[in-house]
Amino acid sequence: MKLLITGGAGFIGSAVVRHVIRNTDWSVANVDKLTYAGNLESLAEAGTSNRHRHYKVDIRDRPALREVFREARPDAVLHLAAESHVDRSIDGPALFIETNVGGTYVLLDTAFDYWRELDDEARARFRFQHISTDEVFGSLGPTGRFSETTPYQPNSPYSASKAASDHLVRAWHHTYGLPTLTTNCSNNYGPYHFPEKLIPLCIIRALRGERLPVYGKGENVRDWLHVEDHAEALTLVLQKGRPGATYNVGGDSERRNIDVVRAICTVLDDLLPNSRNRPHESLIEFVTDRPGHDARYAIDASKIGNELGWRPRHSFEQGLRDTVRWYLDNRGWWERVLNGAYRGERLGLRA
Repeated sequence: MKLLITGGAGFIGSAVVRHVIRNTDWSVANVDKLTYAGNLESLAEAGTSNRHRHYKVDIRDRPALREVFREARPDAVLHLAAESHVDRSIDGPALFIETNVGGTYVLLDTAFDYWRELDDEARARFRFQHISTDEVFGSLGPTGRFSETTPYQPNSPYSASKAASDHLVRAWHHTYGLPTLTTNCSNNYGPYHFPEKLIPLCIIRALRGERLPVYGKGENVRDWLHVEDHAEALTLVLQKGRPGATYNVGGDSERRNIDVVRAICTVLDDLLPNSRNRPHESLIEFVTDRPGHDARYAIDASKIGNELGWRPRHSFEQGLRDTVRWYLDNRGWWERVLNGAYRGERLGLRA
């Protein structure tokens, strides 16, 4: 199979590329314009494989995209390219609308033009798979989980832009017949995670002996999914999912933010017994909450389990420990990232 993966140098995208190159004989055309969060170092061994080629292309650039399709002749598109950080969307929503909505439209329409020119067999085999988030569903109370039929109720500029892109994908399937698949995932974590997100930010700040900012009282709940489990789910959906269907992908690992941060501190205390920052929990600092901070997300992943047989392989405890160990062992990677456009500062204060 020949894949065109957008955002393949990002956190989740690079995990998918690594998984594909390591575990299949498929080839990858990796479309990533390399924003601040895109990093070719995250591709590891995939970056030097003759089955991987990177195209530094913006998904809003229709002529450039058309040329990639012409050269790569993909059997499927996995669309992961997106602006993804809620705090950044609060500070600057325009880029999220331009990329997540406008870019998805251009990619969909370019893929549609390519698809309808294929022969009957190739057209029947083709898939356009859109990777989205559980944040489109809004905020849960203390009980219940998001299912594939939960009404959309996005509460941030980021989640609103992703909800719009989800609706575009659905429209291109139902109006034009493009064989699409959509997945909505819970919070990912794991290696190569850009350090603006909670888990890598806290690991790195703790290693530096810096304060660990926790929004509000840390009571917000998220369902955590290891990025390698997510990559496996995405390739399974690509192969076995029903065109037009959506699948929720979750880790069945709900945790309060404060409990996640404390767990990181406990692992660091164990792995670094001689650290002058022990106990690392003493670094925790509660800060003003994010505007419009959703209280709780939780995914019901029974559909992908029952229909396709997918289950997450990583427990949160072991996955988190492995992730902390990765950041300890790969200091050079995250130090180079922090030497770029991001310095670990607080974002999302515009409101």
